[in-house]
Amino acid sequence: MRIGIDARLVFYNRAGIGQYILQLTEALASLELNDDRFILLQSRKDKSSIIYSNGFERKSLWTPSHNRFEQPALSFEIRRLGLDLLHSPDFIPPFRRKCKSVITIHDLAFLLYPHFLTKESARYYGQIDHAWRNTDHIIAVSETTKHDSINMLGVPEKKITVIHEAANPVYRPIPKTEAQRVAREKYKLDNQFILFVSTIEPRKNLPGLLQAYRRLRDEYKRDEVLVLAGSKGWLWEEVYQTTDRLNLDKHVAFLGRVPSEDLVYLYNAADLLVHPSFYEGFGLTPLEAMNCGTPVIVSNTSALPEVVGDAALMVDPHDIDGLTVAMWRALTEKELQQDLIQKGFKRAQKFSWKETAKKTLEIYHKIGKQ
Repeated sequence: MRIGIDARLVFYNRAGIGQYILQLTEALASLELNDDRFILLQSRKDKSSIIYSNGFERKSLWTPSHNRFEQPALSFEIRRLGLDLLHSPDFIPPFRRKCKSVITIHDLAFLLYPHFLTKESARYYGQIDHAWRNTDHIIAVSETTKHDSINMLGVPEKKITVIHEAANPVYRPIPKTEAQRVAREKYKLDNQFILFVSTIEPRKNLPGLLQAYRRLRDEYKRDEVLVLAGSKGWLWEEVYQTTDRLNLDKHVAFLGRVPSEDLVYLYNAADLLVHPSFYEGFGLTPLEAMNCGTPVIVSNTSALPEVVGDAALMVDPHDIDGLTVAMWRALTEKELQQDLIQKGFKRAQKFSWKETAKKTLEIYHKIGKQ
C-alpha cells in the first residue's frame, strides 16, 4: 500500500498533534512494513526529514495547514501521488480524493467550549461534521474522545477505534541533582518549583491554577516558583492579566515552548506537575511527567482519569480550594510523594508508541482492503 500521512502541521507546531505525528511515524518505521510505503506530506517550508528509513519518503506540499483555501488546494496536490490511503492526524481530510481516508480525532473541546475559540479556529474546526462523514475510519485517542464523537457527532460505533497515545521515550528518569543543575543554568530556575506544561489557552484552566497557587503561598506559606512551559495559544491574554492582578509576576516563570531535550530535565527537576485542564482528549503531559518519576495532579474530567488511573491526585478543575490542598499535600507528604512516583512510573509503562503504531497499521490495512 502507498500510505500518505499528512505531516504538514509538524512545521507549524511540534507540540500536540505535531508530536503525535512525529512519534507515530518513528514507531511505524520500527515495524516490519513488508510492501507498505509511507509518503510523508510535509510543508514546502519544512526542510527537515521527519524520518530516515526504508519505506518512507517525503513529498513537499505548497498547501499550508489550516488555510482558508486548504480544501481545494490539498485535494489537487494529492491527486498526483497515487495514494491508496491518506491518514489525516489533524482530522480534516481533503474532501475530494480518490484514495481511502483515516482521520484521528484527538478531542472535541471546540464543541464543548466554543467560547474558547477564535473566529478562524471556529471556521476550521467547524468542518468536523463533514470530515467524519467523508472519511472511511476514525481513530480516537481515548475512550472519552470516542464517547464524545458518538454522542455529540453521531458517529457510528463501528466506524471508530480507540488507539491510545504514549509518552515520548525521551522522557525518562534523570538524577534530580543533574536535572536541577540544567534547570538552574539554562532557565534560571530555583531548585524547588511547581511545573505546568502545555499550550497557554483557556481550556487549560491556568487562571484557576494561578488562583490556587496564590492561596498556596498566602495560606500555606509555600515559596516554590510556578513554572509555565508552553507556547501562547489562542486567547492567552487572560493568563498574563491574572498573573498581574494576583501580584505573582515575581513568582511565576513563563518559559514559552521548551524543546523535548530540555523538558525532560524540567520534569525531573520539578517537585510536582499540575495539569488542571477543563478538558483533554488524552493528556500526554501527565504521562510524560510520570515517566520521569514526577508526582502529578490532574483534573478529574474528560480523558485524564483514563490516562492516569490511580497514579495521580485528581481534583475538580473548578475547585480552587481543592487544587490548593492537593498541591500542599503533594509537596509536603513524603509517603504520598513516593506512592505517586512509584504508581506513576508503573502506569506510564502501560502505554507504548510501538503498540500505537501496530494498531494504527492494522487500521490502515483493514480500511485499505475494503
